[in-house]
Amino acid sequence: MSQREQNGNKDSGKKLGAAGVPVVAAVAVTVLVALFYPASESPVVIPKITDTEDDSAKRWYTNEQVAHGQKLFAQYCSGCHGENAAATPDWRKTDAAGNYPPPPLNGSAHTWHHPLSVLRETIRQGGVPMGGVMPGFADKLSAQEIDAVIAWFQSLWPDEVYQAWYRMEKESL
Repeated sequence: MSQREQNGNKDSGKKLGAAGVPVVAAVAVTVLVALFYPASESPVVIPKITDTEDDSAKRWYTNEQVAHGQKLFAQYCSGCHGENAAATPDWRKTDAAGNYPPPPLNGSAHTWHHPLSVLRETIRQGGVPMGGVMPGFADKLSAQEIDAVIAWFQSLWPDEVYQAWYRMEKESL
């Protein structure tokens, strides 16, 4: 029996509360990204995954995307985020200029808290619009290549991390 079936509808009728704030923020960001994402660079559509007892076993990407993304990550991202997306051990501490170092993308940091639309836009535009220093890659990577990079680092995420991300992603759509 799935966790959803065990819990029944006990969540229906609850007020938004603090836990719902990230979902509302994710939806708002998704709408903004959709408004400003150029039509010529429209992102790859994620196939709908039907609800089953265990969504964690299903990932939105293909093995081909992961393999291509690994090569792109090595070329464009590993210099800052590390070969295996493990990045800087002290990624939560700012440097002398007050900037945070690149976070790990392997599921051990906060990347899984962001919906796919935010991950795409961060790679496209860089981290500067959000107060970071990461450069944008819109002039280097197509929408399909950005999705391949994301597929590769998400393939490193343990199932429980991916499942938590996936539940949030589904709620933000």
